[in-house]
Amino acid sequence: MTSPLGRRPVVLGVDPDPAKRMALAWAVDEAARRWLPLWLVHAQGVPTGGYRSREVRPSWEEWNQALHAAGDQVLSGAVAFAESRRPEVEVSTLLAEGDPAWVLREQARDAAAVVLGSWHLSTRQELFTSASVALPVIAHAPCPVIVVPEPEHITQRPLHMVVGVDGSAHSAAVVDFAFEEAALRGVALRAIYVWDPPLLGVLDEHAALQECRRVLSETVAGRTATHPEVELHHEVVRGHPVGVLTEAAAHAVGLVVGTRGHGGFAGMLLGSVSQGVLHHARCPVFTVPHPHVGERGGGRPDTGGGGVAGTTSEADAE
Repeated sequence: MTSPLGRRPVVLGVDPDPAKRMALAWAVDEAARRWLPLWLVHAQGVPTGGYRSREVRPSWEEWNQALHAAGDQVLSGAVAFAESRRPEVEVSTLLAEGDPAWVLREQARDAAAVVLGSWHLSTRQELFTSASVALPVIAHAPCPVIVVPEPEHITQRPLHMVVGVDGSAHSAAVVDFAFEEAALRGVALRAIYVWDPPLLGVLDEHAALQECRRVLSETVAGRTATHPEVELHHEVVRGHPVGVLTEAAAHAVGLVVGTRGHGGFAGMLLGSVSQGVLHHARCPVFTVPHPHVGERGGGRPDTGGGGVAGTTSEADAE
């Protein structure tokens, strides 16, 4: 799937509803910022509904042909939108048969990033219907996955991004990715370490907070030299990681998290922070994988602008 110039594309899972264009617009703009090609993917699973019991089902050949025609129409509309928005972006398409999550996981192996839409499904809908593919793709993709909500959320000035710092061994890579994205957009970056103290408390709360501040400072140290154009703010906030991060990013350009950290998020279920912010955040959520996901999946993490790894993946919990 790599382009003739060897550039890994931004992959978008195209929604069949032409009214839902936020993820498409976001992916086109991201490809333009990074000077990368855009790969539009529409996956058609095996249909099981749409016919009442008294109706005669069409033959498999007719059914398959109708699906392909509908898929081609979806992709044609997406291409027209992308070309009108960013004519300079190289756009390619893939119409695939199979489970959308599986198809996108396969395409993620050679992608710079995967972009998906989100409609703020309930936890039950997310887990027990095929309406969303975000969680299985994030759990196995070796590249960053960005989930873009519908409808567009409201940002506030000064424009900024938020990154969750958890003190894990790979948290620095997540911060690197956040700095890169903030630099591309010309916005400030707010790095937050969430301190969620144990239920029984701690003997020396002041010392615990000082340790949190030390870890946060060490994690973000030196990044402003690489990206002097990014205004950095960092702070330690007490509370539940999901609540703190989603509130902090309520009017942000985006929220960057790793997919299963240790340290500042100690005591949380594996992957619960990234899952929680996906359910509750109203801004685009950037999830950055652990490099071991790339090793298992046959690819390597690559953002198209420096090759960023990430924190530990939810896939390790399976």
